[in-house]
Amino acid sequence: MQTTKHDVLLVIPTFAPTRRVVELVEKLALTTIVSDDASPVTADPILRELREKPKTTVLRNFRNRGIARGLNQGLEYARTHGYEWLLTLDQDSMVDSDFARALFSAAQESESLWSQRPAVGVIAPHQVLDASGVMNYPTRKVDGLTVTEEVIQSGSLWRVSALTQIDGFDESLGIDAVDAAACLHLREAGYLVALTDTVELHHNLGDSRQVNLLGRTIMVTSHSPQRRATMVRNRVRLAPAEFRQSPLHAARSLRRVTVNSVIGGLTGEDRWGKTKGALSGLLPKKRQQ
Repeated sequence: MQTTKHDVLLVIPTFAPTRRVVELVEKLALTTIVSDDASPVTADPILRELREKPKTTVLRNFRNRGIARGLNQGLEYARTHGYEWLLTLDQDSMVDSDFARALFSAAQESESLWSQRPAVGVIAPHQVLDASGVMNYPTRKVDGLTVTEEVIQSGSLWRVSALTQIDGFDESLGIDAVDAAACLHLREAGYLVALTDTVELHHNLGDSRQVNLLGRTIMVTSHSPQRRATMVRNRVRLAPAEFRQSPLHAARSLRRVTVNSVIGGLTGEDRWGKTKGALSGLLPKKRQQ
């Protein structure tokens, strides 16, 4: 099955992009929006090269506001130009040239399994291949579909009409948990978060490493103290709505961010700084420096 120009729009939010973004654009050969989040002038050569690529539009933003703004710029273009699906990719992700075609086909197949309404709000690869190992989503079956509660936005194919219904990505979150919030609101609106084994996504999850804790393999990231603060704060902010929608998923999400914060604060560099960062995320944002 071949996609047409109105099937899938690609959006890649960037900050200080490398040539990997050029390679992604060339490899996927889709109509593409590159939304740059106020990169320094050192990124100008890459952004100029991207502007010269066929079917590629570069939006240069001059205030850094996080990834959600870039995703919404892609969503607005998709909505106004009649695209059905929005493929979102981080600048450091790696995919095969047939990634978009295979993901689109999986979305169409999922629709055939769920005929009551266009209930698939987003579909993503079942596994994320990180440098430290494989990340698998917890799954369940709904009328033959493999579904989960949330997926990372990179490598995910989002239904444009569904995203429009939930007012897109929450720009107040900035970077962390933007995808989690979108999946939460899609689930609240009655859409499914679907998975497929037909594609692979290579993506580095915050310079992560896998550790064994009580027989369980846990992925621990090496984010800065500032990022740890927003990771905790945004997860705590989403927790009440998550508990109303899926108590199991809410508990699982809070457990994951807690374990990541604790182990991150006990290992690696700047342990005390990372611990303070995670703890500061429990305070209201207005009290942060």
